[in-house]
Amino acid sequence: MAEAHSAVAFSFSITHEGWDVNFDREVLHLVWASGIRSWKKRLARFKNNVRNGIFPAPLQSLWAMMGIVLALRYANNTFIRYTDIILQYLPGTSYVWQIVSCFILSLTFWLILIYIVRYTFKLMLMYKGWMYESRGGHKVSLQTKLWGLGIKLLSSKSKPLLYSYQGSLPKLPLPPVNETMKRYLKSVRPLMNDSEYESMVKLANEFEKGIAVKLQRYLWLKSWWSSNYVSDWWEEYVYLRSRTPLIVNSNFYGTDAIMLHSTSIQAARAAMIIWQCLQYRRLIERQELEPIRVQGLVPLCSWQYERIFNTTRVPGAVSDKIVHYNDSRHIVVYHAGRYFKVMIYSQNRILHPCEIEEQIQSILDNTEKPYVGEEKVAALTAADRTHWANTRTQYFFKGINRQSLDAIEKAAFVVTLDEVPYEYDPENSKKLDEFGRILMTGKGYDRWFDKSFTLCIGSNGRVGFNAEHSWADAAVMSHLWEFIIFDEAKKSGYQENGHTKGTPELEPPKPIRLQWNLEPVLEAIEKSYQISLALVNDIDLRILAFNDYGKGFMKTARVSPDAFIQMALQLAYYRDAGKFSLTYEASMTRLYREGRTETVRPCTLESSAWVKSMLDPNVDMNKRITLLREACATHQRGYQDAMCGKGIDRHLFCLYVVSKYLEVESPFLNKVLSEPWRLSTSQTPHGQTTQFDLRKFPNCISAGGGFGPVANDGYGVSYIIAGENLVFFHISSKKSSPHTDSNRFAVRIKEALNDMKSLYDDWNKSTKKLSS
Repeated sequence: MAEAHSAVAFSFSITHEGWDVNFDREVLHLVWASGIRSWKKRLARFKNNVRNGIFPAPLQSLWAMMGIVLALRYANNTFIRYTDIILQYLPGTSYVWQIVSCFILSLTFWLILIYIVRYTFKLMLMYKGWMYESRGGHKVSLQTKLWGLGIKLLSSKSKPLLYSYQGSLPKLPLPPVNETMKRYLKSVRPLMNDSEYESMVKLANEFEKGIAVKLQRYLWLKSWWSSNYVSDWWEEYVYLRSRTPLIVNSNFYGTDAIMLHSTSIQAARAAMIIWQCLQYRRLIERQELEPIRVQGLVPLCSWQYERIFNTTRVPGAVSDKIVHYNDSRHIVVYHAGRYFKVMIYSQNRILHPCEIEEQIQSILDNTEKPYVGEEKVAALTAADRTHWANTRTQYFFKGINRQSLDAIEKAAFVVTLDEVPYEYDPENSKKLDEFGRILMTGKGYDRWFDKSFTLCIGSNGRVGFNAEHSWADAAVMSHLWEFIIFDEAKKSGYQENGHTKGTPELEPPKPIRLQWNLEPVLEAIEKSYQISLALVNDIDLRILAFNDYGKGFMKTARVSPDAFIQMALQLAYYRDAGKFSLTYEASMTRLYREGRTETVRPCTLESSAWVKSMLDPNVDMNKRITLLREACATHQRGYQDAMCGKGIDRHLFCLYVVSKYLEVESPFLNKVLSEPWRLSTSQTPHGQTTQFDLRKFPNCISAGGGFGPVANDGYGVSYIIAGENLVFFHISSKKSSPHTDSNRFAVRIKEALNDMKSLYDDWNKSTKKLSS
């Protein structure tokens, strides 16, 4: 085996004649090449850090400044004294030292100018008025136009690297407690009767005038000292300290471009997607990936990208931790209950797709049986975190189990070659439902749920992924997935027979079978498997492909498409449950440094008034249209506030964390943090990359992805506006709950969307008649 070969690559022996040294030149060459590659990466990282440190100014501006100082030095006698002051502290006064003094002076001026430009840029990025103004030119204020011009001038001089904007992004602002209280009370008003609301107002007032003052003071210190006052606590307490199973409860999934089927050969498709993932990883490592900018101007924080690859979540007895490795030269592939370590580099380069295909095909052709317990060992990563932590410490601390676990955890990512097809048929919706369910849970043991993501390949060549949530938010994985889908379509890397193009230039390294000794762990594995199996069997998933209309019609209604869909969800839920519920919609705060997400609360006074009007036959359509537009405008404003750091839930969450540190009880915070989110929603981002062009590649439409319900008696709804006339909804719930049914809720959503279109159609006809 390769490990044994490496172990004897260098040895020495002592005899009565002296000592003798033996070494393997091939292995020493690999060691040398690895060291050279490591130093090249360090040098490239240092160079990129310098470029990022002076952005938005280009490095060439230093030489321009040097030229100006030299010209002034020899053209203006009064300027000589500045360089002469520096010469006093240098070893000599010769011509060379005069040049050195000019360089020092120019470097000083240049750094001062750089920091002035950087802080000016940072101050300009703090302005958020542009978010609240229409994109129509006549409605944009002069202030915003001048701001946009300034942003363009400052950021157009140098091509940004992935992390170029990080130092210029502002910190997430800490809102005043009284503003958060007002927003909170307004958000819960439609969910409470008069007595319940009066009780909540009393609790809120007592909190605001009482311990909130002290808690806010500590939180202000954290916001001033740290780069983001929310993100580290959010990652720690919401994700890493959670002891619940990752499967269904935390991990999410994404699907293939379902209208494309590049090849039905599993090994070929796996090889191509693996290769594209590695190309994306290289773009991140070299910081050549273009940072996302809203409207092409305002940058989003990129810090989450660093942990896409070479990352794993390591279980702990109390709290897990995220471990990221700087480099990984291999992936791990799971097939038919066996794990293989697959090297992805050879002769100092990434293997070509045709070479990776050979490796994958050799795994598919391998007929060895799994070792005892190997097939279901990943169930440990799916179930209870404390159980997995204790099992890991006891049975995976040393020996071959430790070596195999290291191989998985240090891999760039994990690939699962499923033995079932992933199918899509417009005439049979159950096939798409099963497609999503396989990606979400698999069998409960065939995804390594701790890894940043597991790439899943169906037996018919369709693909998807299952991603762990703590290291980043879904938008980052969506960016990777969008890159893969469009890059694959653009490059057309398959032959007519379905295999990858090209001929192998070398014999790729053979996959290495991972070794296990799991007989002592069988009971622990089975315990975890039973927990994950119960969750797998309980999940109810329905994927609705709504193609009656899409973004095109929503725009003609002159409302935000997201707000339009959220109102449809409110109407659908009320019809389904007979009441309103606390609703969660995720929005991003990546306009700020290290920002992650904030909660938008779509159930508002305005949305509830509109929903009730739709169920009241006495309300005319003009009133319904007015109420709908008011509800959409309120929702859009709430979404904008959340993105600008004026949300409700992250502020209250952090105040709660401070109260726990100080061991201070707050009835108000306890009540707020215990409220269930029975309707949890999220929009999958679409069109993040500059290469996204549905006009050139109209079939590059992913069905998006989804997640499990947050509450046992609630729904998890993810949606993606995939085109002008297509929206996908991923609706999940628990079969064990008598209050929910994913298929029934899908019907409710479709009814709500069609009722909204009928409302607009009737109103437009009425308006045309009146105008004529």
